[in-house]
Amino acid sequence: MSCFYCTVDRPVLNTHGLPFFCPRVHEGWRCSQWFCYVAQPGLELAAILLPQPRITDEQQLFRAEQGPAGCSYSPGFCLLPLPPGLGPPRGPIWAAWQASDAVLPRSECWSLPHLTSRTPVYWFRDKEPTLLQGPDSGLGHELVLAQADFTDEGTYLCHTPDGQLGGTVTLKLGSPPERPVVSCQASDYENISCTWSPSQVSGLPTHYVASYRKKLPGTGDQRVTLSTGQPCPQDLLRAARCVIYWAEFWSQYRINVTEVNPLGASSRVLDVSLQHILRPDPPEGLRVESVPGYPRRLHASWTYPSSWPQQPHFLLKFRLQYRPSQHPAWSTVEPIGLEEVITDAVAGLPHAVRVSARDFLDAGTWSAWSVEVWGTPSTDHRDPLEQMVVLVSLGIFSFLGLAAGALALGFWLRLRWGGKDAHQKPGFLASMIPVDKLPGTPDL
Repeated sequence: MSCFYCTVDRPVLNTHGLPFFCPRVHEGWRCSQWFCYVAQPGLELAAILLPQPRITDEQQLFRAEQGPAGCSYSPGFCLLPLPPGLGPPRGPIWAAWQASDAVLPRSECWSLPHLTSRTPVYWFRDKEPTLLQGPDSGLGHELVLAQADFTDEGTYLCHTPDGQLGGTVTLKLGSPPERPVVSCQASDYENISCTWSPSQVSGLPTHYVASYRKKLPGTGDQRVTLSTGQPCPQDLLRAARCVIYWAEFWSQYRINVTEVNPLGASSRVLDVSLQHILRPDPPEGLRVESVPGYPRRLHASWTYPSSWPQQPHFLLKFRLQYRPSQHPAWSTVEPIGLEEVITDAVAGLPHAVRVSARDFLDAGTWSAWSVEVWGTPSTDHRDPLEQMVVLVSLGIFSFLGLAAGALALGFWLRLRWGGKDAHQKPGFLASMIPVDKLPGTPDL
């Protein structure tokens, strides 16, 4: 054995019972009868976790790291023999196999008091009569599964030559954790919300640890320093989410999310600032109504998102999109305030309308779109006000037309009568009074 590493959160107990496993306790190794890691020369190591009854929900974190005296390990194979005095494990064996073979611990066949290391054993898979491995394999009580993959998960039985059950072991395969995918955003000016998801499914029981630090101005040659790490409170309703409450708008924060499973831990670090990740929630209460008497108009109104601070100096601006039901392209306008009248709707067709919001000073990004709301322009053209305006207009035009006609007729008649008078004026009294009888006419 070239390297061996045992560690738990509990105090070191009964190390004298593990002389085979703990040769380097004096060099700083912490060993325990509850969890163990083993490496074999020439083999890549796989992590095996054997939880005992006293271990509850807390899982030991095994990390591939440099051990004392320059000894290291990596995922692959595992061989874990335990002394008979420790008794059989009471839970599944979790393994990450990166080699072609899997080795199950021979301690599973030591549950019978009279069973010794020299007793031949036979390995079977539960509910299958086929013999997997017998005494002639030369492997003793160890079961080796060649070319192991996920189809080999299950329960294996260890039998003695007289047919007695020596023990059982449940094998589950998985992979060490990878760095999780982490994203953060702020729906207001006060809190930062971070969510995460696994970059790959490990197939093992997994939990996450989230913490954060605030970046501080550095001193001397250091440009920046970090505050003391604090746990990021995880949302009880959403397992993969934590919130930094009362974050400072101009400060930067370093978020650390660690994925943990029985085979190790892997962390993702993300630097964020509230002003860059600010993204309001979508506007709420969107309503779309027709405008009576106007077949090409729709009236849309909405309210601020309930998560946004109700303070006059925290303002939002909005953008509105709409489209007829038979058209894929959206038309976009940026209204002022909390309502907008669409004046170019297509008559007779329902329209989809949605809105989004953003900080008034363009901090962060636009929110997601609200839920689409549909509305159809009015088909009623009989608007009383519009009819009255039309009637008044018609009355005015009729009056003006009649007045113009009357003036034209009077002017024409005047011209006509004036023409007749001018034609008769030279001989008006000539036929009635002789010229020689006119006053002032000299006698001839």
